Amino acid sequence: MARSSLMLFFTLLTPITASPNPNLPFVINTWSGPFAAATDAAYHVLTHPFRSPFSSSPSPTLALDAVEAGCATCERNQCDTTVGFGGSPDEQCETTLDALIIDGTTMKSGAVAGLRRIRDAVAVARAVLDYTRHSLLVGDQATQFAVEMGFGPEEDLSTAESRARCEEWKAGGCKGNYRVGVLPDPERFCGPYTPGLGDDGLGWVVQAEGQASHDTISMVAIDSNSVMAAGTSTNGAAFKIPGRVGDGPIVGSGSYVDGDVGGCGATGDGDIMLRFLPCYQAVENLRLGMAPTEAAEDVVRRMVRKYPNISSGIVVVNKRGEHGGAGSGWTFTYSYRGGEMDASEVVTVPPITAVDVRMPKQGPTEL
Repeated sequence: MARSSLMLFFTLLTPITASPNPNLPFVINTWSGPFAAATDAAYHVLTHPFRSPFSSSPSPTLALDAVEAGCATCERNQCDTTVGFGGSPDEQCETTLDALIIDGTTMKSGAVAGLRRIRDAVAVARAVLDYTRHSLLVGDQATQFAVEMGFGPEEDLSTAESRARCEEWKAGGCKGNYRVGVLPDPERFCGPYTPGLGDDGLGWVVQAEGQASHDTISMVAIDSNSVMAAGTSTNGAAFKIPGRVGDGPIVGSGSYVDGDVGGCGATGDGDIMLRFLPCYQAVENLRLGMAPTEAAEDVVRRMVRKYPNISSGIVVVNKRGEHGGAGSGWTFTYSYRGGEMDASEVVTVPPITAVDVRMPKQGPTEL
């Protein structure tokens, strides 16, 4: 039996007393629609915490429990087919999973990347945090660890729908893949590929940035005692090169939290976003005194200056439960629920564009 199932079996469900901060407890995560079910699941854990039959105190890991429950909800529900099994097949039509969870008090994290044949990605990431001194396990070795920790059975994470989508993509010449400068021309043909000769007419270089899919759940939770945690779960970019790891399981990129300051969750063009560690930067912006929306917008503007067409979405919350978000390349939404709210609410964030970003003035050249 998986560790999370054991936790449910040996604990009691008890309402929690009110927080002196009316915003708390609090949950925020990327996206709306099916992702709001994750918001509500995490909030329910925060307001009805698991208590040991041998103790009257809520678990000190309540915020972590909430993040795990919220992300797991999206994994089970296959949110937008971009979280959990049955979505975003790679070039070989296999679905693999990435997940991250972070303790805002200790700054410890656990993550898995390229997880194969195990559905419970965020729970395995939690097991990495709880039962190892490591931070990230990958591929088949992560699968082996998951089996050792009681997760399973191993199963194909692809579905008939995801495989059909992949076969259709192959039949269309594998357009929109992530190969550059290879032979044959990756914009017209599928592989296998070999190194090309660049853009001299004998090889081809794809100029487009971004990825075919990039909807990820990233979540931050704050319990009634202001203890914080964050996490991310995704099945990555559709038609990615097997073995690719994006921003989701990377600390400071997919999500980040420092319980002294606040937390952040991100979604978007992962291969670009991880170059900026946007969530780490957003939390540092809070530390410098920025409001959550200002902190998020600053991060997005930094990325848009370098990559005007980037798709991104950032949610930021400080330790008081004040929140905001920013995005680019699409109309971004996020869900939140806190205090005594009866249901999650959705915020729609208009995109920041290159026109909105004032380029920094060029100063004198220094030798």
